[in-house]
Amino acid sequence: MKDITKLIHQYLRHDKKFPHVWCPGCGNGIVLGALIRAIDHLEYSKDEIVLVSGIGCSGRMSVYVDFNTLHTTHGRALTFATGIKMAKPDLKVIVIMGDGDALAIGGNHFIHAARRNINLTALIINNSIFGMTGGQHSPATPYGKMATTTALYNIEPAFNIAELAVTAGAVFVARGTAYHADLLHKLIEKALHKNGFSLLEIITQCPTFYGRKNRMGTAVEMMEWQRDSAVPVEKWEGLSPEEREGKFSIGVLMDKEAPGFLEEYEKVKAQAKRIASLNATEKGDHGSQI
Repeated sequence: MKDITKLIHQYLRHDKKFPHVWCPGCGNGIVLGALIRAIDHLEYSKDEIVLVSGIGCSGRMSVYVDFNTLHTTHGRALTFATGIKMAKPDLKVIVIMGDGDALAIGGNHFIHAARRNINLTALIINNSIFGMTGGQHSPATPYGKMATTTALYNIEPAFNIAELAVTAGAVFVARGTAYHADLLHKLIEKALHKNGFSLLEIITQCPTFYGRKNRMGTAVEMMEWQRDSAVPVEKWEGLSPEEREGKFSIGVLMDKEAPGFLEEYEKVKAQAKRIASLNATEKGDHGSQI
């Protein structure tokens, strides 16, 4: 068994739900491997990690790994994760969502988690479709593409997930693909290192629904499309609008500092204690005068 396979097996729950439910050619396994390599390289213990997932193909990821895990309701992964982080701020809380889970039902939670800048690492696996429920179009399905719910073509423009995160206030935003597996685990490491709300969009292939509906070929051909369409962000900046057409940037798109929700919350708690102590003192003085 190769070393990388041994490493991945070290972090799996071997008595849980194997073989997995993902379709042949799905990119979720590549993302899971990258996540495990990042956690192992950063030397987090299994007990330090909490992996929270929503509903959908990516939501099954929390079932397979031997961390503290929570498989939550649709669109609510970030809300559960926020509660965990508030109660146990020392834990490293990672949230796995699909594009439909994070941006449709979970869209409101997504923008407010980014705005609050709570210290979570959110990974959105973007395969441009609702995969587990049969291939319905999602907020990330590009205009003009096919899905089971857009019989002719999708008439809605797609969210740009990374731009949405930047606008909402995330302090770290990056984009990777399943094809660029080595870059992917390095981006996950950077996201895990960041203090604040970090967002990594991961473009993957769904050959069963999205690829078949849009005649994109096999899983290998869909990954070749990722290879040919992705442009490192350093090169992206120098491209004209015409040269950017049909392509997307990968790498770290935003990395800044801003006050974090947990730190601000601790300040409010300290201020509340001071006020309560002052009020108690004043009541005590008033009582002695009586």
